[in-house]
Amino acid sequence: MSLNQHSLSNGFRIVTEHMPGLASASIGIWVTAGGRHETPAQNGIAHFLEHMAFKGTSRRTSLQIAEAIEDVGGYINAYTSREVTAYYVRVLENDVALGLDVIADILRNPTLDPNEIEVERGVILQEIGQALDTPDDVIFDWLQEQAYPDQPIGRTILGPSERVSNFGRDDLQSFIGDHYGPEQMILSAAGAVNHDEIVKLAEKLFGDMAPKPMFQMDTARFQGGETRHIKPLEQAHFALGFESPGYRADDIYVAQIYASALGGGMSSRLFQEIRENRGLCYTIFASAGAYADTGMTTIYAGTSAEQLPELAAITVDEMKRAASDMSPAEVARARAQMKAGLLMGLESPSNRAERLARLIQIWDRIPPLEETVAQIDAVTTGDVRDFAETMALATPAALALYGPVEGAPTLATLQERRAA
Repeated sequence: MSLNQHSLSNGFRIVTEHMPGLASASIGIWVTAGGRHETPAQNGIAHFLEHMAFKGTSRRTSLQIAEAIEDVGGYINAYTSREVTAYYVRVLENDVALGLDVIADILRNPTLDPNEIEVERGVILQEIGQALDTPDDVIFDWLQEQAYPDQPIGRTILGPSERVSNFGRDDLQSFIGDHYGPEQMILSAAGAVNHDEIVKLAEKLFGDMAPKPMFQMDTARFQGGETRHIKPLEQAHFALGFESPGYRADDIYVAQIYASALGGGMSSRLFQEIRENRGLCYTIFASAGAYADTGMTTIYAGTSAEQLPELAAITVDEMKRAASDMSPAEVARARAQMKAGLLMGLESPSNRAERLARLIQIWDRIPPLEETVAQIDAVTTGDVRDFAETMALATPAALALYGPVEGAPTLATLQERRAA
C-alpha cells in the first residue's frame, strides 16, 4: 500500500492509496456540503442538487453520463449525508481518467435544466413518500429532530415535501455558489491508482477553481425530547437516543465499543436478553453514530404494542446493569468486532476511498491504521463501565415512537427508571 496526499494551490485536497493486486479503482469527490450546511429555507437542497448532478451537463446528457461509465463496465453513484455530499465511480484501471473526468463534469458543468428539475422533483417527492412509508427509516429522522430541535443537524436530509416542491434553478445555483469551492472538496481514490497521474488530472480539471469562504456550521446542541406517531401498523417501533461523543472526542472508541457490547450483534446484551431470552422482538440493536462535534448512541427495536412497555423497561435496566458488570470478555469481543469490521472493510477500494476522504475532512491527515487499532485496544473494561454509567444515568435522551404506541411509556417514565 502507498498512501499519498497533495493540495492544489487553490486548496483542493487529494488523497490516494495504491492497493497492489487490484485491477479496479474507486474515485470520488467528497464535498463538505450536506444537510448541516443548509438554511431552514434550503432544507433538502443538498440532496436535490446531488440528484440533479446526473441530469446533464454542458458536455453530456444524462444518458451520456450513464453510458460513459457503463460502456466501460463501471459504476457511478452519489449520496448526501448531514455533513458531506459524495460523488463517486468504480472503474477499471485504464478508465480512471474517464471516471474522474465524468465526476468533474457533473460537479462543474451541470445544466440544471428546468424541465429536468421538474422531473427530478417528482422523483424526490416519491422518495420522501417512500421514506414516510418505511417505519424503521423515518423513525430515525424523527429521533434526530427530537435530539437536535430547530438546528440544521436535526433536520431531515431529504427535506419536507413543501420545500422540495418549491426549489428552482436559482436556489440550486445559489447553493453551488456558496458551498462547491475547491477547499470544500476532497478527491479520494483507492485501488489501481497512480498518485502522480491523479494529481495531474486534478490540476487540469479543478486547478482553475476560485477559492470560496469556508462555511461555519452551527455548533450542535443535543437537547432531547419525545415524539410519538400513532398509526395502525403491525409493529410498534421504538428508538431511543443518547448524546455521545463526536468524531474528534477522546472517548469516541469507548462509545463505539460500548454500543457494540450493548447491542451490536447476536452476542450483545440487548439481543440476548430481549430477543433470545424473552422473545420480545425480532430486531433490536444499538449503534454509536458520530459527527464533527456531537454524536448519538441509538437503540432501536420493533415489537408488539402489548410488549413495548416491557421491552423499554428492560432496555433501560440493561443499560444500568452494563455500568456495574460489563465483563472483560464482552469488551474484548466488542474490540475484536470493531477491529475486524475496520480491517475487513478496508479490503474494498470503495470503503477505503470513503474512509480516506472522511479522515481528511476530520483531521486533514490520515492517521496510520496502527494508531487507530492501538486506540481501540487501549479501551479498558473500566472505561466502558464508566461510560455506561454516564449513559444510563446522566446523558440527555430523545425518544421516537411509531405505530400502535398509545400505551408506550413516556420519556419522563424512562428517565425515572434511569434514575431509580
